Amino acid sequence: MVVARSDVVGSLLRPDYLREARKAARDGTLDVAELRGVEDRAVREAIALQESAGLDVITDGELRRGSWVVTIPLRPEAIPHAPLAGFEYLPADPGWWSLWKEPDGRPAQVWNETRRPFVTKPLTVARSIVANEYRFLKTHARARTKFTIPAPSWHRIFWHPEYSREAYPTPEDFLRAVAAFLREHVVSKIVALGGDYVQMDAPNYAQWHVDPDNRATFERWGHDMSAELIADAEVDDLVFAGIRGITRAIHVCRGNAPGGRWLANGGYERIAGEVFPRLTNYDRLLLEFDTPRAGGFQPLEHVREGTEVVLGLFTTKQPALEETSAVEARIREATKHIPLERLAVSPQCGFASGEVGNPLTPKEQEAKLRRVGEVARKIWPA
Repeated sequence: MVVARSDVVGSLLRPDYLREARKAARDGTLDVAELRGVEDRAVREAIALQESAGLDVITDGELRRGSWVVTIPLRPEAIPHAPLAGFEYLPADPGWWSLWKEPDGRPAQVWNETRRPFVTKPLTVARSIVANEYRFLKTHARARTKFTIPAPSWHRIFWHPEYSREAYPTPEDFLRAVAAFLREHVVSKIVALGGDYVQMDAPNYAQWHVDPDNRATFERWGHDMSAELIADAEVDDLVFAGIRGITRAIHVCRGNAPGGRWLANGGYERIAGEVFPRLTNYDRLLLEFDTPRAGGFQPLEHVREGTEVVLGLFTTKQPALEETSAVEARIREATKHIPLERLAVSPQCGFASGEVGNPLTPKEQEAKLRRVGEVARKIWPA
């Protein structure tokens, strides 16, 4: 399989008309069929944008989602689109939401709810997310396509020691159930439609573990962070066990909220030795390297032999366009730790993890995507 040298993480900025249509649907003034038509238009435009930028692999921009967290939505208004059932919104403190930072590092206020979603019953499938999202992308794209979805490990935040124990005695029991859902109802269905690239999104590895303050906070909340780090990697590895013939990828970042907000500060040193070697069923790691908060490239020495690494060197948090020479220099720097033939390049995260999106204009987004393609063709001309 040819290596995709220019990649994207997933989400794109939602057009204003799509956000307006989704609001109208929530207000009851736009029906499901009309909203679907608006989404179809937006996805076609996303396909054209990415293909014209010369990217080797594209997504549907996650434009049919209210958030990248699609399996168990963070807020109730997204429930009608959730592929899973078995969760409820129950009283809880902000938890991990309290850890968000403004671009300058000050604490951010991003959660004003009194209830959070937690699993309370055995998971059941409510709808086919693959049929709802990927089928249209695969039908209308000329470029290679991929499907993105939260990894099992991310779902640890939805297990509560009081609310969830009857359905799943331990968080790992719950995570294994999520992994089984992803294998059967996502990966297998993507393959059946002719797809050959599936990406798990697992920002939790960097958000909770690399930042010493965040890690200490989780420990105060009763988490055994060392044990959970290992357990998470082992459960995530189950998703693709025995599955060959497709690109099996996982993405790790430090938080990507509207306005350029972020969650964690620290390099991959804290997790690389434990996590990277355990991801035996993954071919490709998409890793964030756009700011000094992400640290250096030395942890790449822990990546398994043969695994590809996509360097997230273009920021989606700020509009300034990266200089080609600077990106090239960083790629060359990374080759001190991993061969060039196993590298690729991308933005560090999506452009709109939620509906509001990051502080860029569509033109600025397009410029970054085109620059990703240009750099890849220059570094890897074949």
